[in-house]
Amino acid sequence: MPMPQVPFDDRGLAYGDGVFETVLLRAGAPVLWEYHYARLLLGCQRLNIPLPSMEQLVATWQSPSNAELEILKLILTRGSGGRGYATPDTPQPRLLSRRTPFVVNSDRWHEGVNVRICQLRLGHQPLLAGIKHLNRLENVLARQEWSDPAIAEGLLGDTDGWLVEATSMNVFWQQAGVLFTPLLSQCGVAGTLRAALLDYGVVQEAPIALNAIHEVDRLWVANSVQGVWPVNKLLSETGEVLQSWPPRGQDKLQAIGHGLLGYSPTSR
Repeated sequence: MPMPQVPFDDRGLAYGDGVFETVLLRAGAPVLWEYHYARLLLGCQRLNIPLPSMEQLVATWQSPSNAELEILKLILTRGSGGRGYATPDTPQPRLLSRRTPFVVNSDRWHEGVNVRICQLRLGHQPLLAGIKHLNRLENVLARQEWSDPAIAEGLLGDTDGWLVEATSMNVFWQQAGVLFTPLLSQCGVAGTLRAALLDYGVVQEAPIALNAIHEVDRLWVANSVQGVWPVNKLLSETGEVLQSWPPRGQDKLQAIGHGLLGYSPTSR
């Protein structure tokens, strides 16, 4: 089904004035939907954009499909109108959606990945922290920093030197047997898998300096589509190896995280 054309004056196109969600569909049903809906609601409240009805949202995944796994991309903009940065008095939000078949890269669950530290530092804006707004230029610029296919992700710190996230995933680490994830009160995207792991008491929030992440016992990056990737090797901004962690087989974070996503630990 072709995507509808976005008009030239759409505020999402012009200003990044909107939010989006990337949802894993399993047999046509959304995974972790309550967490995606909660983040979508929070984003709409923060930006003061009317939330679509549940019927409108559910309709985006109701058409039949033969794919076992799909990615549902939802984009909600404020719509058109207003003058310059001034918003329209009565917004008419524009909801766009697309479904595409998906095959998870399970090799990265078992073999682990290499990640690097990015040079870019995230700016602070607490009003936008946690939500998945459409202006992701910081992430785009950070992802331009490497082209080596052997590097799977880049870690992002903020302007104060604290670890925040990866370019498209959240970060988790283990220290003295306890699992942690960074605080996201100033910037960063609060992922839905991260939210579920926090709710289940699997991980807890804590600050950690970006320049201290190489000292942790174990390190992972994860999101609600790809699952949990253990980090084998951490590289600096200039490509120097800062730390290596040997593969150790499936761990607690993977077992619970993949269980929440419906992924089998033996999948290849």
